[in-house]
Amino acid sequence: MFGIENVHSSIEFSDFMFENSLVTVVAVKSTPKIELIGFSVGPFEEGHEYEVRLWVARELERDGIVRIREGALDAAKLYKIQWTERIQAVGQLSTLPEDFYPRLRRLIDELRAASRTSPEKMREYEYVQNLAQDIVNCRLRKIISLASIPAPESQVLKNLTPEERALYERIHQIVSEWRSKIV
Repeated sequence: MFGIENVHSSIEFSDFMFENSLVTVVAVKSTPKIELIGFSVGPFEEGHEYEVRLWVARELERDGIVRIREGALDAAKLYKIQWTERIQAVGQLSTLPEDFYPRLRRLIDELRAASRTSPEKMREYEYVQNLAQDIVNCRLRKIISLASIPAPESQVLKNLTPEERALYERIHQIVSEWRSKIV
């Protein structure tokens, strides 16, 4: 049986996988090998690219050693996702990157923090928050609709993110149990 814990744990697992995913960084300055507990990173040579775990990359970037070179989520990309999702039929879900929700949460957190000191960032934060809510609401309606169908197309289900898949399975199971008791 899929419980709400499974939905929560799928979100936590997605965050864990995202934080431990490899990202490309560019060394801002040359640095010798850095020994950490259990592993080491570097050495880094200025101008060269390297792949490191995201959480390590953030710390190195904070210390001015590297610059993360990833295609970060921003308001323009979010608008495109929102537009694409809205034009899809009710039974269709657009494809999202597997790490969409962890990236979205981090974008919102970063803008929320920046909005405390910048009116411009406050407007961007509100805009992104509205886009995110619209995307989530739109996809949620479609997931609920798909979960109430006895056997939806497997192609449509391929477009679910891991977090959405856990939610879909839970709702589908509840609807199936309810349907079996009613008729």
